[in-house]
Amino acid sequence: MEQRPPDRKIIHVDMDAFYASVEQMDNPELKGKAIAVGGGEKRGVVSAASYEARKFGVRSAMSGYLAKKKCPELVFVKPRFDRYKELSKKIRKIFFDYTDLVEPLSLDEAYLDVTENKKGIPSATLIAKEIRQRIKDEIGLNASAGISINKFIAKVASDFNKPNGQKTVPPEEVTQFLEALDIRKFYGVGKVTAEKMYQLGIFTGKDLKEKPVEFLSSHFGKSGSFYYHVVRGIHNSPVKPHRIPKSVGAERTFFENLSSEVFMFEKLERIADELEKRLKKSKISGKTITLKIKYSDFEQQTRSKTLPYFIADKHLILDTVKELLYQEKPHNSVRLLGISVSNLNTEKKKDISEKPLSIQLQFDF
Repeated sequence: MEQRPPDRKIIHVDMDAFYASVEQMDNPELKGKAIAVGGGEKRGVVSAASYEARKFGVRSAMSGYLAKKKCPELVFVKPRFDRYKELSKKIRKIFFDYTDLVEPLSLDEAYLDVTENKKGIPSATLIAKEIRQRIKDEIGLNASAGISINKFIAKVASDFNKPNGQKTVPPEEVTQFLEALDIRKFYGVGKVTAEKMYQLGIFTGKDLKEKPVEFLSSHFGKSGSFYYHVVRGIHNSPVKPHRIPKSVGAERTFFENLSSEVFMFEKLERIADELEKRLKKSKISGKTITLKIKYSDFEQQTRSKTLPYFIADKHLILDTVKELLYQEKPHNSVRLLGISVSNLNTEKKKDISEKPLSIQLQFDF
């Protein structure tokens, strides 16, 4: 049986309802109100919801129409990404006071490896508490945190005492914690996968642990091996300070549904302009072009093509997008279009001989 790798001290910090909380902080009139950051109730999509709105079932990625239906008192606020980026940089600056091993996942969450930290604080729990207090005092926002031996468990733990709380899963409690965990709380298990696991009699981590790797792989493909290992506390992924993007994309939701491919292609030209700017700014190119189509009934479709060479030029991108668009006639009117480029020139082959840290460390969690 594969042994669990040496433990590390990993913190996952997750800002509480970040976009919505920023809007409530900057505009006192919004405090205590149910708000949604997004494009409005007619055609927009909710980017973030305050905790007051979440009580009514409003969630990110929900249509503005449905959100308003669930919460008639909902206030829509236009997103201000420059402001969110500004505060995110300030938050990360706090992280770097403790460690250089910071891996941002988005503007509002990050992993920190504090196995060895700049402050010489032996307890990762105390570091997380101090970081959360500094974010509150210096920026004015609440954050939650999960603390454990690897990224997977820290990520799961950060959801346990939200908002404005933290949970530590020390080495000696990892097995008990994972076995008792509802399968829906496993990071990487979505709604569809959870339903499939239920049908297979898997409801908790303990149930998952009883299934052999062959069984899980046959039912869940490559993810089966991932589930087999993480439920045993095995997750070797290190905190990567410089995360390399796997894809670059741009998309747009429209105020009126599009029913003609001619109109769709006009919109795709503008999207390609934005995508080209992002690619050239980052000095990135890619081989795989993906067209994303979301229909008026919210069904989503993607079509991809991989080229034998790297591209970043909008005209070359559009040549492929046009081919993908006319490959199959849209079966309904379209509310969103997007283009992404993947299989990037930044990707490197993993060194399979790379070994995890071989020194067993002693911890005060």
